[in-house]
Amino acid sequence: MVQENEPSVMGQDQAPDIERIKRRLDMLDHRLDNIDSMVTAVAERVMKQPITLTIICPYCGRDIEINILGNEKLKR
Repeated sequence: MVQENEPSVMGQDQAPDIERIKRRLDMLDHRLDNIDSMVTAVAERVMKQPITLTIICPYCGRDIEINILGNEKLKR
């Protein structure tokens, strides 16, 4: 017997879903690239200068001071 080589109805229905998944993965990739760029920029800034965070404790009202210091390697 000869089999017919017609695309199945199920395969045709999945094509739009696959394209939508590809678009969403591309959007996610773009967002992750943006997040990576922001984290890199913050890390470079921290490495160049000291940062001080002052937080007030919600329970006792005391100030909590956090100092972040970085060490940047000299480029030669």
